[in-house]
Amino acid sequence: MIASVLILGLVTAQRLVELVVARRNTRRLLAMGGVERGAEHYPLIVGLHAAWLAGLWWLAWDRPSNLAWLAVYAALEAFRIWVLVSLGGRWTTRIIVVPGESLVRKGPYRFVPHPNYAVVVGEIAVLPLVFALPAYALIFSVLNAAILWMRIRAEEGALGETSETRRPT
Repeated sequence: MIASVLILGLVTAQRLVELVVARRNTRRLLAMGGVERGAEHYPLIVGLHAAWLAGLWWLAWDRPSNLAWLAVYAALEAFRIWVLVSLGGRWTTRIIVVPGESLVRKGPYRFVPHPNYAVVVGEIAVLPLVFALPAYALIFSVLNAAILWMRIRAEEGALGETSETRRPT
């Protein structure tokens, strides 16, 4: 039980810190003349992630942890750090297009389109597996796929507005 609470506490703290960073970066990008795209689906993303984490607290706080799946989750978090470092102040939870900004072509962006979304797909699926909740992982993975389908279409549309403008995720 202590391990589960610690894991969930760390994930919750990470998400809260990321929201603070994202809000700061969003304000700065908008002040630079950036324009938000895809705002209509943003509440769905927030709701999905909040429900996912709240449900894990409800179902998993007292469950044993599978160390193999936890290692997979830790690897995903290392990949997430690489994504965030590669984007620096351009990382945000929203789609912000800043005219004149060039595409990010370093870090994982050299190899994978939308690497942050790849991490999110993994996190949504893997963390429930740490607590032996495969049905939970499947349900939220399907919901996440539907939202990411909308999100990636919106982002690709925003990127298509100019050839060298991008706020990648």
